[in-house]
Amino acid sequence: MPSSSASSVGLSFQPDRPAGGYGARGGRKRRSWREGRWEPSLSLSRSRLPGRRGERVPLAGLALGGVTSSLGKHNFQQPHGMLLRCHLKRALPQKVSCRFCAVMGKLQSKLKHSTYKYSRPDGFRDERIQTKAFQEYSPAHVDTVSVVAALNSDLCVSGGKDKTVVAYNWRTGNVVKRLKGHEREITKIACIHKSGQFFSASRDKTVMMWDLQGSSQPRQQFSGHTMVVTGLAVSPDTSQLCTGSRDNTLLLWDVGTGQCAERASVSRNLVTHLCWVPREPYILQTSEDKTIRLWDSRGLQVAHIFPAKQHIQTYCEVSEDGHKCISCSSGFGGEGCEATLWDLRQTRNRICEYEGHFQTVASCVFLPRALALMPVIATSSHDCKVKIWNQDSGACLFTLSLDGAGPLTSLAVADTVSLLCASFSRGIRLLRVDHSRGLELQEVAGF
Repeated sequence: MPSSSASSVGLSFQPDRPAGGYGARGGRKRRSWREGRWEPSLSLSRSRLPGRRGERVPLAGLALGGVTSSLGKHNFQQPHGMLLRCHLKRALPQKVSCRFCAVMGKLQSKLKHSTYKYSRPDGFRDERIQTKAFQEYSPAHVDTVSVVAALNSDLCVSGGKDKTVVAYNWRTGNVVKRLKGHEREITKIACIHKSGQFFSASRDKTVMMWDLQGSSQPRQQFSGHTMVVTGLAVSPDTSQLCTGSRDNTLLLWDVGTGQCAERASVSRNLVTHLCWVPREPYILQTSEDKTIRLWDSRGLQVAHIFPAKQHIQTYCEVSEDGHKCISCSSGFGGEGCEATLWDLRQTRNRICEYEGHFQTVASCVFLPRALALMPVIATSSHDCKVKIWNQDSGACLFTLSLDGAGPLTSLAVADTVSLLCASFSRGIRLLRVDHSRGLELQEVAGF
């Protein structure tokens, strides 16, 4: 709108009368009472307005005493010296997204309204508004959560920038044990399932072994890397531990003695994740050099190198039967940002790709077969979204957006219908698969 030092806009709000409205200038009556919410309407009275006589002036975004009125794309023919006066009238209600909460006892119970996209197997995509109960438990960490892993069907173990390792009962919302010993951020967690033992890696270059049934002090400490430890995997028989680092090395440890048994180094192999293949002596490893390597723990030699990708490989996961694996790619703006399914048994070639995230994919998991008639996987990304995919076709079946959570850093299977998702800004989110209207994912709790 043209500006003028000698001109000003006079604006005021007045509610219209329910029955007949105001008598506008010229004796014209106007009816403005309708069902719904109040919104501004316009009438004109004589005063000075900026601009020249007869100039067309847009009305979008006028400041009304601290309130901005968006009046769309409407224009009006400005008479010279006319006052713009805004009245309130009632209009039909419109759908709006909202979020509200009420305090209930010791826990905060929230009714959350969120919009998500659901893709049916037949290709139809539907946008739905989801309303559900949400429980906010006491937080496990006071800062960003870097990693979460399931210890058993009730407990999970997490680590973060607050340098602590926390064992948490995600069913009841209680901290079981808070462990301190690392001097810097926790980067990886590896659990010995169906036991109370687990390992934590840190930016302080060390790995520690913990036991829930023991004291709050680490049971064993493994020191040997010269840079941050970024890979951690336990052998199926729990006798060996493999660690990887940004120092380009992999170390194989004897869990019982804490001694390093093997060491291997590959130039520019900045390790991002390690995963032990079930019932096999092989270790899968992703790297910042965009490759995925398969290591033989018997001598710690490279057994196979998968075809290089176009972006940094951030994470890997092996299926329960050991036949397939998934890797995740970094990226931005939809470039890269995919997960890739690989064959581990025969051809060791790429089987399928899962494209749809817009930022780095940080984690991926194979979901239990009981969840759906088809095999499915899940991915989490820095774009705040968790996606469920058809493993065979690569079709995205469901997308859940965790608004305000920031980059999603880690994903873990808690039980047959539950996932745990670690985030940069909102701690750990408990997600549950709902079969009532197809394969859907709901955010049910946070801690």
